[in-house]
Order: sequence, then C-alpha cells, then structure tokens
Amino acid sequence: MLQGEDLTAFPAEFDPERPSAARVYDYYLGGASNLKVDRDFGKKVLEVLPEARDYALYNRAFLRRTVRYCAANGIRQFLDIGSGIPTVGHTHEIARQIDPVCRVVYVDNEPLAVAHSELLLTDNPNAAAVHADIRNPGAVLGAAETKRLLDFDEPIAVLMVALLHFVPDADDPKSLLKRYHSALAPGSYLVMSHVTDEGLNLRVGAAAEMYRTTDRPACVRDREQITELFDGFELVEPGVVLTPQWRPDSPTESVDPSRAAALGGVGRKVI
Repeated sequence: MLQGEDLTAFPAEFDPERPSAARVYDYYLGGASNLKVDRDFGKKVLEVLPEARDYALYNRAFLRRTVRYCAANGIRQFLDIGSGIPTVGHTHEIARQIDPVCRVVYVDNEPLAVAHSELLLTDNPNAAAVHADIRNPGAVLGAAETKRLLDFDEPIAVLMVALLHFVPDADDPKSLLKRYHSALAPGSYLVMSHVTDEGLNLRVGAAAEMYRTTDRPACVRDREQITELFDGFELVEPGVVLTPQWRPDSPTESVDPSRAAALGGVGRKVI
C-alpha cells in the first residue's frame, strides 16, 4: 500500500508527475495503491464518464467469473498480462479457490504494479510477477518466472482483461495475438475485455482522449473489431458481450449493462 506517498519507496522508473493507467484503475476499484496525481485524474474522468467506476468493478467481476470458468474446465495455469496493481480478488486468489495447485504469472509494464505484485507474492511459490510489455511476446513468454511456472505443452489461460485498448492499431494487436496463440497448446483459453463506446457514444471517446496524458494512451474499438481479436480462438457462449452479460453469477444479478463501457469474451484454442 502507499502509506504517506513516500516516493523513496517507489521503483526508480516511475514518474510521480504523470498519471498511471494502472494506478487510476486501482483508484476506480477503491484500492489504496495510487497517488494524488492518479486520483485527481480519475476524478476528472468520472466527471466526463461517470460509468468509469462501474466499468472497473464490472471488469473485476468479469475476471472473477472467467477465471472460475477456465479452472472449472481443467485449466491450472494462468498468464495474466496487463495484470495491474494487485487488489483483493486477484487471479491467484480466485484460481486457488478451485484448486490450490493453480499457477499464475502476472505480467505488467508498470514498475509499481510489478513491485506490489512481488511483495504480495513473496511467500507464494505458485505465483510470480514479470516486468514486461504485451508488445514484446519474447520477453513475456521467455521470462524466467514464466518458464518456471508455466508448461506451454499443457493448456494455459491467457488473460488480457482491460488491456488491449492500450495497444493501438500502429502496434498491430492482431499480429501480437497470433504470436501468443502460436505459443499455446490446444485447449488453452484467451480471456479478453476491451473498452467500447457501444451505447455510450461520445463520452467514452472523450474519456479515452484524456488518457493521452497518462503512461498508456487508450483507444476505443467496436464489437466487430474486438471480436476480430479472437481470431484463431473458438468463442465460448455467449460470445463477445458487455462484461456483466458474460455468464453472470445469477440471472437476477443487480447490474446495469449499459454502464459497462466494455465488451468481453472467452475464446478456446481448438487446434
């Protein structure tokens, strides 16, 4: 946690004057791993897009349900890319509720997120954190901790929750995903959620424009574009939907899908 915002305790790479998308997301979730610069930025986003906090909470619930789904279907190893700052209900906590032997590798390019993950996982032999960027698959897949914990000859669930909207078209996300797809054994899963303007129109675009001042500029994609990112994976029912609509815990779960601001889905590698 950030107590008194003692900047001497931070990794040398971080910029205290610039909002961090990971720390702003932590603020939306009600976490304490954020700075005043992140809270100030988050408050400005909420003025433009009040749904931003719901978006974060629905994303976390989506993560919880999809991890449970993958574990219930035999997955015992998870590669969580763009994992952000660890808060209650992170992937390893969810997975080990199904089976304590589940192994998790967290990957993020935000130094503080990795530092917090390492601290959290000090006494957990089945989970580790890697400082790498999704845009460098070699660094992600070839990291020592990745190789130590994950067996790519067996099915793996790759999680990219609230991540790919930070990968612009210039970085060719489709080609990046093909590289991850090729590394996975049949029976593996891709879990993805992505910001969309579906139903919210200009307000999401305005909020995304604000993220140009952070360490991770954001882009908005529509349902068709997000569905295309699952190329090579067979979509699990109900397909790509607003995150609260992906296999809710109960039909009467009290959520407002119109405030989700994100589409999500799960795909399975068949061959």
